[in-house]
Amino acid sequence: MAAPTKNLFQPAHAKNTGHFSASDWVLFCSVSLIWGASFLLIDIGLDALTPGMVTLLRVGSGAVALLALDRIRHGRFTLPEVDDRWRVAVLAIIWVAIPFTLFPLAEQRINSAVAGLLNGATPIFVAGIAALMLRQRTRGPQLIGIVVGLIGLIMVSLPSINEGASQASGVAMVVAATFCYGIAINIAAPLQHSYGAVELMSWVLAIAAVLTVPFGLYDFGSNRAEFGPISAVLVLGVVGTGVAFALMGALIAGVGSTRASLITYLVPVVALVLGVTFRDDDVAALAVAGVALVIAGAFVASRRTG
Repeated sequence: MAAPTKNLFQPAHAKNTGHFSASDWVLFCSVSLIWGASFLLIDIGLDALTPGMVTLLRVGSGAVALLALDRIRHGRFTLPEVDDRWRVAVLAIIWVAIPFTLFPLAEQRINSAVAGLLNGATPIFVAGIAALMLRQRTRGPQLIGIVVGLIGLIMVSLPSINEGASQASGVAMVVAATFCYGIAINIAAPLQHSYGAVELMSWVLAIAAVLTVPFGLYDFGSNRAEFGPISAVLVLGVVGTGVAFALMGALIAGVGSTRASLITYLVPVVALVLGVTFRDDDVAALAVAGVALVIAGAFVASRRTG
């Protein structure tokens, strides 16, 4: 069997290195809104389903949605080039299978605010991996935006964190998942340019769905067939995974991995609004001020990279 001829990490040049265009902002805000709702949908799913079943239904329904879309677009199922297949498989493991397995488990141990805060560290990992593996330094407005957004993110989440202690294992799970995202986004960028978001993510989700079957079937008898939780997870899969990952892929190809990863600064903001609306969560003044900083940080980081 021939060895892969391409390195795992390859540089990719963003189509837009200047200010975000209107279409960039549409993608940025859309993914932020969709993924911001994911914490609520996971919580609803866990009311009747095991963490493994939440993961399997989420990944499986997302894969079906994107494979169907890819088939409609091309009239057949497509496959990546031979040299790229191992990289696609790595993405399936570290961008989907591992983190999507860890998040439901973590949300049994820590609250959604803490999970959102830790998930907001994704741009830091993305920038660090890019600097280490691709020699791409984060500087200027991007660096300022990352720091400002991180401060705002802490302010948003701090009041919720103070309401109860978090278990160390749950925190470790989210940190591990976020680190996986940091690696995966850098690997995905050149593949997005080669194949497009829908094709790439249909392959990634299909492989990940197979990998998560054992975890999904574990403790199968503990699942309950309730309409609300199952519907929530299917929406999470089709929209929050299939559609959102395709949009995220387009954003990575358009503005680069580090700037695209800044959507994670807005995810806790969306989660906060949904918590107030659907769960009567209290909102502290500190959190409101933090929202302003998060938005400001994302805007500053979206400015020209060079």
